[in-house]
Amino acid sequence: MTKTRKLFGTDGIRGTANQDPMTVEIAQKLGQAAGLRFTRGTHRHRVLLGKDTRLSGYMIECALVSGFLSAGMDVTLVGPMPTPAIAMLTRSLRADLGVMISASHNPFGDNGIKLFGPDGFKLSDETEAEIESLMRSDLAGQLAAPDRIGRASRLNDAVGRYIENAKGSFPRGRRLDGLRIVIDCANGAAYRVAPTALWELGAEVIRIGCDPNGININENCGSTRPEALCAAVVEHKAHIGIALDGDADRVLIADEQGRLIDGDQILALIARSWARQGRLATAQIVATVMSNMGLARCLEGMGLELVRTAVGDRYVVERMRELGANIGGEQSGHMVLSDFATTGDGLVAALQVLAVLVEEGRPASAVCRMFTPFPQVLRNVRFRGESPLHAPSVQEARRQAEAELGTAGRLLLRESGTEPLVRVMAEAEDPALVERVVAAMCTAIGSAQVAA
Repeated sequence: MTKTRKLFGTDGIRGTANQDPMTVEIAQKLGQAAGLRFTRGTHRHRVLLGKDTRLSGYMIECALVSGFLSAGMDVTLVGPMPTPAIAMLTRSLRADLGVMISASHNPFGDNGIKLFGPDGFKLSDETEAEIESLMRSDLAGQLAAPDRIGRASRLNDAVGRYIENAKGSFPRGRRLDGLRIVIDCANGAAYRVAPTALWELGAEVIRIGCDPNGININENCGSTRPEALCAAVVEHKAHIGIALDGDADRVLIADEQGRLIDGDQILALIARSWARQGRLATAQIVATVMSNMGLARCLEGMGLELVRTAVGDRYVVERMRELGANIGGEQSGHMVLSDFATTGDGLVAALQVLAVLVEEGRPASAVCRMFTPFPQVLRNVRFRGESPLHAPSVQEARRQAEAELGTAGRLLLRESGTEPLVRVMAEAEDPALVERVVAAMCTAIGSAQVAA
């Protein structure tokens, strides 16, 4: 069997619900193959299964359950829960596998499947390739005998377990009393846990994006559409706003003036706080190629080094583990704080920001703006068929753009791991230069598609 990945992307399997690859048939086959791959002895094997609030989650959940049961795995269902909660509970409950059904920040019509090993970390590329190989094979003779078929049950205290775990990341003895916080849960997986955790820590909580109906996840709300959060902070005279995405593994902040604070600023803030407390495991902070050059300079001023990876929180985590670092993240809001979580956790990251706010007693606008970012422009160019990035005309445009930016700027071209998009990003101290370079690259990419 070949060991190549076709179904799995940078963050599991993802696509339009009821269309390849997000079909009932593939989900069931995945459950069977993953169940067989993670059968590691004679004990009763268990998989923990959670989801976000998408309508299609019911369909995918049932298909996965049937696949896992037929492979002889018991299934523990937890319902709508954040992705980091699934990672935490998988390890806490000594499950053999964890599964999250979610397409994260994508519209409701999409869905996805993310897998976690028994250690709570996302699976490696190699393990995903092994699962795909099993899916392509004939599994009939490997499935469970009638007396070994699995059972399904529900974990009723999953919400409380995760809330207590998240609250445990907040400094002992401190409270959020007196803080008015707007929380936007993107009508997604954290709609119960995040507001409850904040309220139990003493905050006055104003909820938006906490009324999921199956089709409104990420719709004009959450970290990908933070305008509603920013407006609500101003309207309610809140001290701070917190926006999560559909599966709550990323977070953005709005200060008391309704101005957005991105993941780079959050990363710098937490790094400074932990450095002052002597909590940094190394002098290295891990981020992706998308992070602003201003973040690198800010960290340098603290005596810290920014280590860049490919885009995707799984690559951030892999590099963190290699280096022994305990802080990493993405500009988009994934914050990986390995003292508390094995994957991005929006609520835990927000609590670290709130801890600094409480400690310093200053407004969020003063506390959270750590550096002035370099002018940066990011645009997406949708394509059909083969990627246009390898076209000679695009390569020539790239060479010209990089020559124009020189050593004072950066150009990044990459394909999205979840959508048929080319992401074009440039940054430099001259904003006009950045705009010109990005516009030229987008034009070249669009023309290459027409020519093809």
